[in-house]
Amino acid sequence: MTASNVWDRRRARRALVQAVYQWQITSADAFAVEKEFLDSGALKKVDSDFFTALLRGVTVGSDELDALLAPLLDRKLDDLDIVELALLRLGAYELKHRIDVPFRVVIDEYVELARTFGAEGSFKYVNGVLDKLAAELRPLERSGA
Repeated sequence: MTASNVWDRRRARRALVQAVYQWQITSADAFAVEKEFLDSGALKKVDSDFFTALLRGVTVGSDELDALLAPLLDRKLDDLDIVELALLRLGAYELKHRIDVPFRVVIDEYVELARTFGAEGSFKYVNGVLDKLAAELRPLERSGA
């Protein structure tokens, strides 16, 4: 992956946090949220295929992702901060369905987004949960085998 592709994906993840947050708050159709982001110009210099795949994957598969996350949490999903929930769902989707992205990249990206968008200290929680999930979903990659 080239350096520009890395930055395009990083910008896509940033937009995805906002899009998934909006979807969670409004319960709007994911296609409507996607269209709004496309029409607003918010997806310039963004890996739009990556954005679309993750947005659709998270919104359609949120029940599956929540089931993966629930046993790893120290509280109910409903008690999570809405930004933390968006970050965890996105990270869980990437860990499960985007094996082309190394697990450490996934965790690092969402930890940084938690630092930007999350409550104070939420990056530690996001890091811990995604690290546990990576151990379950990608044990060989995580162990370095």
